[in-house]
Amino acid sequence: MKLRLFALLILCQGALSGVVAQPAPGRMTPHAGTFVFLEESALAADDSLRPLAQYAAEYLGVPVCSEATADGAIVLTLSPSDLDPQSPDAEGYTLDIAPDHIRIDAPTYGGVFNGLQQLFRLLPTDIYARDGVQVGTQVACCTIEDAPRFAYRGVMIDVARTWIDAPHMKRYIDLLAFHNINKLHIHLTDDEGWRIEIRSHPELTEIGGFRGGDSPVRPVYGKWDEKYGGYYTQDEMRELIRYAALRNIEIIPEIDLPGHSRNIASVWPEIRCNYPPDTVSTNGYDYRSAWCVAREENYALLDDILGELCELFPSKCIHVGGDEVDMTQWSRCPDCQALMRQRGMTDPHQLEDLFMERVAAILAAHGKYPGVWNEAIRTGKISRKSLVYGWKNTKACLDATAKGYCTVVMPSEYFYFDMRQSEHEDGHSWAAIFDARKTFGFDLDKAGFSDEQKHRVVGMEGAFWSEIYVSHEPEKPDYLDYMLFPRVCALSRIAWSGNDEGWERYYDELRSKHYDRMAAMQIRFRLFPPQVVYRDGVFTVTTDDGSEIRYLVDGSDEEHLYTRPIATSQPHLYRFFTRYKTARSPYVADASYWRTIQPPLVISSSMGQSRQFPYANAASYKGMTRTRRACRQQDWILYTFDEPVRCREMKLQTGYPQLPKTIITTGYAEVSYDGTSFERAGELEMGSIVLHPERPVKAVRLVSTCDDNGTPFVTILAPAVKPEL
Repeated sequence: MKLRLFALLILCQGALSGVVAQPAPGRMTPHAGTFVFLEESALAADDSLRPLAQYAAEYLGVPVCSEATADGAIVLTLSPSDLDPQSPDAEGYTLDIAPDHIRIDAPTYGGVFNGLQQLFRLLPTDIYARDGVQVGTQVACCTIEDAPRFAYRGVMIDVARTWIDAPHMKRYIDLLAFHNINKLHIHLTDDEGWRIEIRSHPELTEIGGFRGGDSPVRPVYGKWDEKYGGYYTQDEMRELIRYAALRNIEIIPEIDLPGHSRNIASVWPEIRCNYPPDTVSTNGYDYRSAWCVAREENYALLDDILGELCELFPSKCIHVGGDEVDMTQWSRCPDCQALMRQRGMTDPHQLEDLFMERVAAILAAHGKYPGVWNEAIRTGKISRKSLVYGWKNTKACLDATAKGYCTVVMPSEYFYFDMRQSEHEDGHSWAAIFDARKTFGFDLDKAGFSDEQKHRVVGMEGAFWSEIYVSHEPEKPDYLDYMLFPRVCALSRIAWSGNDEGWERYYDELRSKHYDRMAAMQIRFRLFPPQVVYRDGVFTVTTDDGSEIRYLVDGSDEEHLYTRPIATSQPHLYRFFTRYKTARSPYVADASYWRTIQPPLVISSSMGQSRQFPYANAASYKGMTRTRRACRQQDWILYTFDEPVRCREMKLQTGYPQLPKTIITTGYAEVSYDGTSFERAGELEMGSIVLHPERPVKAVRLVSTCDDNGTPFVTILAPAVKPEL
């Protein structure tokens, strides 16, 4: 117990150490001459580094020998050190490039791995294709000494909402490893999926690994008409752990408790609180998502689950959630209320403290400590042995460090990579709209961390929550790549060395060097948007990264190459974007393309209206509306305009534009030009429809052909009406 606590404290104390920079080298001393890759070049390594030598050989294309003394040798060595293996300096390295050899020396395996990545960055980009380095390739002689700023440099990927299988996860492990990320936090369970095999309770994955179809778990995000999901067997996870460890990445598992548990509660209904739920609004679906704190049998089940996880995962940290618990369920539970009275509790957050204490005790019995989201430390009662993940905002990170907790800093307004990157792109926007430039700009001093608090920052983490991903062809890597990169690059840089160099210098390196590396890695990354100016009837489009400029006209998907300024009197018909190798930018258009009008209207529905979110919200274009219950077949939403509306486009939206949740999952639209007679106008896609009416529209009606949407209501937004121009 004391050793685990000491390791955490060392992480905190080492948070400020390190030198510049990553992925650019830190302290570099140039020397005369060059190292030349020869036909007889070979890799040699200390015995404990042989697996790493085999890894490097796949990229360098040279054999691994027990000893390499001839010219052209690449040698990996470990030097004994009294550094704590958990400190940032333990991952430092020395890369020495001489005319007759390359040597990477470090105190730990991770340090040697980091040195290899630096060597890769000095070589031609096609090294990432694993085709080997061509004979005759030269590298300038130098000595590079470098070490990271933080011992924890992480990325969290949510596989609960959108399933990512083992082969695809291995690809992301490779990509993160290239960027010196050393922690992969996998969100394995949530309301929509259970993704890790528990052998003592196989039903958790056999049933809970899927939703839709004959599963008791209903779909709420995309892929509505199929049974969708998957899970890692324990053998598959062991292979992922081994694969990641070889690449200096520790996998940290997360089982989200005591909220976000609708999935396991659908498999094991007994874990819920002891009162009859209201399922009228959900058409019979029990939407409750929290474990009952008072039910003693729940802790026996958790002992089974967490015990297997502790045995499976080498990580000392097991993340157990603690976020966004719907405590109204505990307030309605007679057993939870009796427990509160028995223990003299006055706040339901004290119930969460008790639950998390029980969970922490289970972990401790297996030699582990808990990782928790920042809500779990609201009262400050949870043990300081917990590692806090400060996600909600910068204030939450400040609060955690002020309370004395070792903290992974990941405020959503900088590090949630499911947020959209500009106003009209896909993604969430509730935390912020930001790109890699804002991520790069995060600064502990400017955020208000005191020196004492900075000592409790163990590192930084980016996060990708996958609610939206399931509706963006998750079988392909395009969407996830686009959302992660280059924001992961910026995260990697500041977690390794900070941002003192400034954005302009970093961006110049990013576009002039690292774009080609990412393209060689086959990453479908995001380019920064081109600059579009429409003046005096002419479009002028420029870009600062050498990418190819293309454009679309009048809603067509046909791409045109931009070669010169475009004269047009109809700027609203044009959208521009850029391509560079595997990358592309978002669309950019004149303001006239996005401009909408707000014709007066009345909204009504067969589903009733929420008291908190009445129809007037959407009808006045000032917010959203919610119905009183989920949709059933032949339920309808009616938009009636005060006067017939003439427009070039009208979008009617249930749910949110970026997130197909709380929608009419299947249905159709009917249009009326006189307010009395209606004609069918098309099918809904992900809860919405875009109309291009040829004459003024008096009313539109959306009609449901589904029996529910997996939630207690339908969200209605104001129509987006683009005027005739």
